[in-house]
Amino acid sequence: MIHITLGSKVAADRDDALGRGWVGFDESMTDAELYEASRGCWVLGSRADDEKHALVSFAGKVRQAIEIDQIELIPSCNRRALRGAVLRPGHPVYDRYVGKPSPVVGVRNPITYFDDEDEQRTCACGCDVQPAPHRDFVPGHDQRAVHERIARVGTVKDFLAWFDAVHREGAGR
Repeated sequence: MIHITLGSKVAADRDDALGRGWVGFDESMTDAELYEASRGCWVLGSRADDEKHALVSFAGKVRQAIEIDQIELIPSCNRRALRGAVLRPGHPVYDRYVGKPSPVVGVRNPITYFDDEDEQRTCACGCDVQPAPHRDFVPGHDQRAVHERIARVGTVKDFLAWFDAVHREGAGR
């Protein structure tokens, strides 16, 4: 999960890439204002691409939870910004974190990541085993999944013929 730590509300730079008048947190902000103030422009590494949620904290307390729909590149600042929906009471992530102490404290970087135990994914092969954080497969299960699918068609040669017939590019190799 992405964790964003905000400072106090301050005027944004005149040339703010998202056109904001201010950034940071203030108690009087609406959810929409907080979302706009916190969603970007951030240095977000490749790990962010696998995350489904973000938390926004100020002064050691989680103030907002966001379900990430997209992470977009903002060319004018060469950084990225979140796009998504602000979560409300009743959503498990909101209920677990918002209004409670931040799960990440004592860091210098405003963007951090943490593993939410309740959001563990299962192996993409369908085996229900949990892979290591930020991995789609348990080691070796990607090959197992590929070979199981080949076996459903027949032999490797049968699979290649079927694949080439369905996906005309590469046919006749």
